[in-house]
Amino acid sequence: MASGRRGRPRAFDRDRAVLAAARLFWESGYAGTSTRALTDAIGISTSSLYAAFGSKAALFEVAVRTYAERYREIYREAVAEREVLTVLDHVLTRSVREFTQPTDDHPGCLISSAVFADSGEALDVRSYIADLHRDNEQMLRARIEQAVDEGQLPADTSAGALTGLVQALWHGLSVRSTLGASRDELLAAANLALRQLTALTPR
Repeated sequence: MASGRRGRPRAFDRDRAVLAAARLFWESGYAGTSTRALTDAIGISTSSLYAAFGSKAALFEVAVRTYAERYREIYREAVAEREVLTVLDHVLTRSVREFTQPTDDHPGCLISSAVFADSGEALDVRSYIADLHRDNEQMLRARIEQAVDEGQLPADTSAGALTGLVQALWHGLSVRSTLGASRDELLAAANLALRQLTALTPR
């Protein structure tokens, strides 16, 4: 029995382990999630966790990268839309749907947990999130500048200010989702903002 157990590969599903860890990080933040809580949730020993991921910080990075990359894809798909209002709608409403995925398959929005991680161990993750936001913002700003050039937005539109407004809305929706706002509540807020942004387009 003992030799058979010793020869088995890792007795857990890595993807499910990352999901379980991500859910704990979402609920308690990086500092508030202990290694013991992680091993209990995943169902492995501390030594197995370190063998699989290297450290708590490395597992946090895997979890954040796994779920945060979905937001980069949302922006990439959004900026490919022909109409700028569709771009903005895509960014906000698709992000809300991602924030509020069913918890069986998604941990919630880890962005806030990563941004506010207060441990030096998590600095690489915070740097990654900063780069993610910077890339998304640059994609959106370039698309808004294109819309101004094409006449979809007034010539005096500040691409920087409009991008900043959309990003502020995005972050606000993300934080509200972390605090427990429902999908319907978040979509209502996003749709109200989008109706106001519609006033910017030439008639």
